[in-house]
Amino acid sequence: MKKANYLIAVCLGLTVLLGGCDPQRKIAGNYSFKIECMGSELDGSVTVKAWGNGRNYSDALEQAKKNAVYDVMFKGVTEGHGSCSRIPLVAAGNARIAHETYFNNFFRDNGEFLKYVNLQDERYSDKWNRDRRGARQSVTYGIVLRILRSDLKMRLINDGILKQ
Repeated sequence: MKKANYLIAVCLGLTVLLGGCDPQRKIAGNYSFKIECMGSELDGSVTVKAWGNGRNYSDALEQAKKNAVYDVMFKGVTEGHGSCSRIPLVAAGNARIAHETYFNNFFRDNGEFLKYVNLQDERYSDKWNRDRRGARQSVTYGIVLRILRSDLKMRLINDGILKQ
């Protein structure tokens, strides 16, 4: 009886030990990173580090751009340097739902949001020094982007989303 209990305990221990191997690769693709403020410019733009997840680098870059614009519009930038505005552009809680078709078109692939993001602060040497997290079927990249916050605000005012 003691041998059977001992054998069961050893098998259970090995199962737990071997089943917990390589947890970082499994979680990295599912973890959502917050954007961080890197600084603000005098022209009304903000420099942020945003994270994107995708099958390859170009998909992850596109998602990072969407995430950065979305957070500036609806969440505000709360992490990192304190010079970025913590107040989102669209402060009304139901604006995303009330103007759903507008924002769905705005954030579609290769959509209008790309006019308000650029890689101006990236140097060529930085191209190979990006933050990368791997998972089995996707990659996550962190990249420094400049969001044209004041231009984005003017667009939302002109389109009737924001009141002046």
